[in-house]
Amino acid sequence: MNISFLATLAFVAVFAGVVLIHEFGHFLAARLFKVEVEEFGIGLPPRILTLFHWKGTAFTLNWLPLGGFVRPKGENDPKLPGGLASANPWARLVFLLAGVTMNLIAGVLVYSLLFTQIGLPDYNQVMLYDIVPGSPADQVGLKAEDVVLTAGGEQIASEDQLRAIIHAHLGQPLSLTVRRGDQTLKLTASPLGSRTAEQGALGILPGPLFVPAKSWFATLPYSVLTTYNQVYRILSLPAQLLRGTVSAEQGRFIGLKGIYDFFQQAFSRDVESRASTPTTSEPQKPTNFTLELIATLTVTLGVFNLLPFPALDGARVLFVLPEILMRRRISPEFENLVHGVGFALLLVLMLYINIMDFVNPAQIVLP
Repeated sequence: MNISFLATLAFVAVFAGVVLIHEFGHFLAARLFKVEVEEFGIGLPPRILTLFHWKGTAFTLNWLPLGGFVRPKGENDPKLPGGLASANPWARLVFLLAGVTMNLIAGVLVYSLLFTQIGLPDYNQVMLYDIVPGSPADQVGLKAEDVVLTAGGEQIASEDQLRAIIHAHLGQPLSLTVRRGDQTLKLTASPLGSRTAEQGALGILPGPLFVPAKSWFATLPYSVLTTYNQVYRILSLPAQLLRGTVSAEQGRFIGLKGIYDFFQQAFSRDVESRASTPTTSEPQKPTNFTLELIATLTVTLGVFNLLPFPALDGARVLFVLPEILMRRRISPEFENLVHGVGFALLLVLMLYINIMDFVNPAQIVLP
């Protein structure tokens, strides 16, 4: 079967699954606090058919396969008994936070699955993941998967240490000792200060060495930390853009087409890495870009929904907090107006982002 077609099916399933996990969190919270849910939609309207009813909730299948939704009773009407808006503020707060919580839990689980495939990072050992063609590292024979033992006579115990040593030897010969399989090699390269930050002074992409996980449970601390780090990177992105540590192109939003292009590239690379290659002397190492992208998508969706932008869960949380802290509820009419205007602006923003995916496609190339 054609890889592009398989990638498209996988993309639709993954994107819908990520959204449905979020909505399922809202659904569970509503059931927990006895808030009636009128509909749980798989896909987006228009409706194809009603699958079944369960405890007053219609589970429906809809024509647009990218996602789903939960429609609680009385979402914006506090006068309707048994509805969301008439529930106590703690119930509404849990309902709003349940979606992002489910996305973060899903992110941890996907990262755990990823770590069972690639192993756990040993931050005391540094491996080279990529070598830039024509770079000083390439010219002296450094290769991907080399483990750096020493640099400039110092034993290497972290990626930051290696970067600092390279920076301290700009324009000077730098002695390196690397482990390649069962061999130990001594090489000398000269980092160049004239190279751009993207190229790297030495032309290497270093990172922690990964070692096999002893059990699935051993992956959980690393999965939680990786999820936390991703949340931190997303939330700190505006500050990084202002400081110039991240370029505007690197920090831009991408829409469905951009995500699909990235997903298709990741999926194709993973399939190709697992295909038999009898013409090569060494077996190709399987990649796991798709799993990593799935984890990134679910965490990003959760964090995005928590932003304090009207119509998103984060802004709705801000309207609930005064009621909890000061026991005074903001006018529901005013809240509905704010979310209505915010939703219209959000649609315009999403339309702009998706148009830019065609006008100026994001250039994403996997290593």
